[in-house]
Amino acid sequence: MKSNIKHPLLLVIALIFSSVSFGQAKKWTLEECVAYAVENNISIKQSTLDKQLSDVSKKDAFGKFLPSVNGQASHSWNIGLNQNITTGLLENQTTQFTSAGLNANIDIYKGLQNQNQLRKANLSIIASQYQLTKMMEDVSLNVVNAYLQILFNKENLKVQQQQLSYDNKQLDRTNELVEAGVIPKGDLLDVKATVASDNQRLIAAENALLISKLSLAQLLQLDNFQEFDITDAEIPAQESTVLLEDPKAILEKAKENRTDLKLAQTNVQIAEKDVKISRGAYQPTLQGFYSFSTRASNSDRIIFDSNNNPIGIGSPLPVFDQFSNNKGHSYGVSLNIPIFNGFAARNNVFRSKIALERSKIALEQQELDLERTVFTAYTDTKGALKTHEAAVSTLEAREQSFNYAKERYEVGLMNVFDFNQAQTLYVNAQSEALRTKYDYIFRTKILEFYFGIPIIKKQ
Repeated sequence: MKSNIKHPLLLVIALIFSSVSFGQAKKWTLEECVAYAVENNISIKQSTLDKQLSDVSKKDAFGKFLPSVNGQASHSWNIGLNQNITTGLLENQTTQFTSAGLNANIDIYKGLQNQNQLRKANLSIIASQYQLTKMMEDVSLNVVNAYLQILFNKENLKVQQQQLSYDNKQLDRTNELVEAGVIPKGDLLDVKATVASDNQRLIAAENALLISKLSLAQLLQLDNFQEFDITDAEIPAQESTVLLEDPKAILEKAKENRTDLKLAQTNVQIAEKDVKISRGAYQPTLQGFYSFSTRASNSDRIIFDSNNNPIGIGSPLPVFDQFSNNKGHSYGVSLNIPIFNGFAARNNVFRSKIALERSKIALEQQELDLERTVFTAYTDTKGALKTHEAAVSTLEAREQSFNYAKERYEVGLMNVFDFNQAQTLYVNAQSEALRTKYDYIFRTKILEFYFGIPIIKKQ
């Protein structure tokens, strides 16, 4: 929770914003920040679009069970020397010909590829939902960390302000004592140097607070980040009940709840469906078809008598009569047996098997990572708690030491150098207690998250 940014321009901006903008800003709660980030974060929006694509892919897979129907129509003109279909003679003429048709095909059997495609599409929807949930969880943790960073910087700024106020009072008192000839002028110079150092630490604290606010505002993707601020909530550093659990119990709970592990498991199932789909290409396919066609032309026609003997030439029949007389249907089934296709089907099966092994390895790695992460989080949280308790104990001791040094300094039993040393140690102890407090709170949030406790508890 430290900031190393010391650019002079940022310091100026910090002073401006702290005196003008932040005083008028809306105060955001932690719950509001998390909710807003989940709603507006770009990465989450991308994952939402990925889920929508998975929904479309399912519709594609379902559509493969439906027949494909296509219609066609054409109209042509033949101009010039053409054979008269009535007389058989070559003549310069213009003829028109119209045709129309309708074709329908449906898969009856395709090596169960369509069924497996639909099952894979359903799994892909589940995987995309897991991915979206994981992205929300990651963003929420980042927001919590950034929020706690601001709280730490706010409290640390108060410490520096209090210290500067106290040292300014000491400066006034020391100046009076020097003028009265009670203490040497060198003590006054030491106190002035201390005040100057306090001002530097104050500016650094203001700068760190500004940067942390900007970081959270950018994480939320706010346009008016100059006016962003959060509520001054007090979050106690309480010992979490999760620390009373055995790490193995936390791990088992994490295996039930962790989204990234569920995502890896779903990816294995998707890879298994890909193997079945590729193997389906080895099997014969059976397809049903139906075709309808009709035609019409403007050519003269031969007229036949009742005995089917030609008796003359007549004008063409009306177009719709020709369509009715010339219509035809055809239907049946088509069997396709794969014999040799340049090893394409075989290679696809090998590729899908390799992808399956990769997904299994990824799942195994995810399980190992989860185990390591849970045990590390548990150890880090316990360590952070002990560190914070030690920092609090140190702060109490430093405070007593400082109060004692102040009493001795005020009666002239301690020089200003030793007093400043005691004061510096006290201020550093205050900052360290704050830092360890928020470090412990954040690590507790992570450990509770692995145990299945929501990042933000609903009221």
